[in-house]
Amino acid sequence: MTNLKSLRESRGLSLRLLGERSGVHYVTLAKIEAGTLDPRLSTLRKLTKTLKVTMSELVGDQPITKRRS
Repeated sequence: MTNLKSLRESRGLSLRLLGERSGVHYVTLAKIEAGTLDPRLSTLRKLTKTLKVTMSELVGDQPITKRRS
């Protein structure tokens, strides 16, 4: 889950704020970012909805590229 931290930071969100908005505890988010916890599919869905990204953008190993508007 190399993209979660960069997606979160690019939106100016702290772990706590992303946790509040997504309904995922901030400690869980920290563990996911650190690579010590594999998230459940339901958690990934909450994060994709909150961050407004696709599943592959969130979990992919590809670097994030800016979308054209």
